[in-house]
Amino acid sequence: MTMEFISDDQRDALQEVANIGMGQAGASIARVLGEFVELSVPRISTVDAAGIPAALAALAGDGVASAVRQAFIGELRGEAIAIFSEHSAHDLAELLAYGDALDAPAGCELLLDIGNVLVGACLGGIAGLLRTEIGFSAPSLLADQVATSDLIQAETIAARCALLVEVRFGLEKRVFRCHLVMLMPEDALAALRRALDRFIEEF
Repeated sequence: MTMEFISDDQRDALQEVANIGMGQAGASIARVLGEFVELSVPRISTVDAAGIPAALAALAGDGVASAVRQAFIGELRGEAIAIFSEHSAHDLAELLAYGDALDAPAGCELLLDIGNVLVGACLGGIAGLLRTEIGFSAPSLLADQVATSDLIQAETIAARCALLVEVRFGLEKRVFRCHLVMLMPEDALAALRRALDRFIEEF
């Protein structure tokens, strides 16, 4: 089920600021890894809570994946989820010269670190452009090498519906793929609409 929470002008503005925020996140990852980062154009959609698990599974594709979640708070409030393709941890470990010693705990820690950089740079960039303060919880592992259909369960989602802002990060000549998804519940969207209206008026 899809629904509309924002106007066309607000959606265009959100796409613009998300594109800039994602670019900043990509640049941060490129500096950490020393690799060119490929980015998709941000996609914005609205779904009810029951549809979120299927939407995330569709983004991740077939197979298995891992996911890191991180809440953000302030005038803008919600949750960011970074979904990593199956072999992403090992690809990152190779880039960062971990050698063959990467065990499961170290792999999870690596994904938490990279997820934290992505979420902080992306949402921090969006908040900066919208002239609002934002804070973050510590990242936590949502799923580790599970079927994409099991990444998140509908009963774990408190909101009745959510706004999804999604972008894909990739590394040239690497299997590393990450989808960063921002979930904002319906009751938090009034603040987002106000911030977008300010942005539109200023520019």
